[in-house]
Amino acid sequence: MLRLTARRLLTQRAAPLLGAANFRPSLSAAGAPPLARRYADDAALQKTALYDFHLEMGAKMVPFAGHSMPIQYADSIMEATKHVRTAASIFDVSHMLGSSIRGKDAIAFTESLVVGDIASLKQGTGTLSLVTNDEGGIIDDTVVTKVTDEDIYIVLNGGCSEKDQAHINKHLAQWKAAGKDVDFIVHHDRSLLAFQGPKAVDVLASLTTDVDLSKLYFGMFTEATIDGAKCWLTRTGYTGEDGFEISLLKSDTLALTKALLANPAVRLCGLGARDSLRLEAGLCLYGNDLDETVSPISAGLTWTIGKARREKCDFVGGDVIKQQLADGVLTRRVGLHVGKGAPARGGSKILDADGTEVGHVTSGGFSPVLGTNIAMGYVQKALAKAGTELQVETRGKRSSATTTKMPFVTCHYHRPAVKGFP
Repeated sequence: MLRLTARRLLTQRAAPLLGAANFRPSLSAAGAPPLARRYADDAALQKTALYDFHLEMGAKMVPFAGHSMPIQYADSIMEATKHVRTAASIFDVSHMLGSSIRGKDAIAFTESLVVGDIASLKQGTGTLSLVTNDEGGIIDDTVVTKVTDEDIYIVLNGGCSEKDQAHINKHLAQWKAAGKDVDFIVHHDRSLLAFQGPKAVDVLASLTTDVDLSKLYFGMFTEATIDGAKCWLTRTGYTGEDGFEISLLKSDTLALTKALLANPAVRLCGLGARDSLRLEAGLCLYGNDLDETVSPISAGLTWTIGKARREKCDFVGGDVIKQQLADGVLTRRVGLHVGKGAPARGGSKILDADGTEVGHVTSGGFSPVLGTNIAMGYVQKALAKAGTELQVETRGKRSSATTTKMPFVTCHYHRPAVKGFP
């Protein structure tokens, strides 16, 4: 069933997943696993700094967000998912658009584009935020970090790279024409690695001495030298586990990856397991659970709109969102525990107890940790309360479903014992 999860991910962006042997890809493997495959259209895709290494380590490469990316190594997606929950794994996420907004007007410009209260962030901390369009729909979700008052680090989805840059540059031109001091820089010279799992912190601590990781809490950012490489280190991730995102020069990426893999607790992990991990954690995937027709309110992401900003809502589409904050919305995103049978797929109908269509599934699959089918989707607001009995129809067959709060599994973010951080 986990293979179906990978197929759903790929039918939207790539090609179907092939099976693989139960093998752990690591630097201790004798020789390269025989699973490296090339595709006829691979030459047209962008390559990350680890592309050749992915092939060497037996990755199945697929087109994803304009890049050739590893969907799976020789271990199964179920095994890879469980490994992240119990040990540590490296994800190459260099398809993401790492960028910075800099200048004396960096905060004001950033706040004109996203819903978050960036001005109130402490230096060296960040938050999930949303880029919105004129209708209040979500152009992209993003992590925004205030490095300093004049340096905002922002990571955008690779699949939204072109439209995000067009949107930002359109507004940037207007600000520059008005004499504002602000620039938008894309970090084409850098890679991005996600290092996730409960053992990630100890492995990372063994490779760096200039930062106390015990005091780097979820959402915090610092510069650190890791195994000799100068890195931008953020305690964040997309799995629900403790972990880090590491931005570093492309020229340093392979050496650091090998240094991390030298620890027997660490594996490489592909996009297939990343999808099941984020679904278990109740995290949205742009293009599935979020798009330009969905507002932050319907998506259950009202919390991303800074309290200090809700009165003015002085960002793109803010007038629409302000009205929704006052009047409410018709649909809401919910989690679903789905009964036996085929896992729900994106687009599966959600029905009430009488069989009337009341919504649709946006993400679904089999949870390796829970051993059951889970999903998320949008339903009529009146049916969004946790515990509501519904049905899901997939390929003409119906399964029972119950709405539930998310995340589906317990998340393990590293937070301080007191409130107010970050």
